[in-house]
Amino acid sequence: MTVYRSSFELSCRGETEIHDVTAAVAEAVASSGVAEGIGLVASAGSTVGITTVEYEPGLVSDLKELFERLAPRDASYGHDARWGDGNGHSHVRSSLVGPTFAFPVVGGAPALGTWQQIVFLDFDNKRRRREITVTVVGD
Repeated sequence: MTVYRSSFELSCRGETEIHDVTAAVAEAVASSGVAEGIGLVASAGSTVGITTVEYEPGLVSDLKELFERLAPRDASYGHDARWGDGNGHSHVRSSLVGPTFAFPVVGGAPALGTWQQIVFLDFDNKRRRREITVTVVGD
């Protein structure tokens, strides 16, 4: 069994910025040499999310609007009262999505649907460099 790990970085503006990372993840899977197994995309951080969507402008806009309705920027958050950093909404949004996404590896590639892309979401309220790790396990 092979265990392979690689990472890449993104420069992010924050405020629910959404990046399609499918190609970078597929490249990591191909580099792993694993034909059949499981992959995991992860990012250390409490203001990020990783999930799948059909990455197109309408849905990207819909997703941003959904998060604004669920955890509005201008709402009152206990986190902001304690720390004064104004990103309570970022933490709440991250907790709804989670910082990881697992997927099957089939034929040496991520097994995704035709209209399914893996996306990284940066919910924080400031610019940051984010590291995304791809781990692949299998044969």
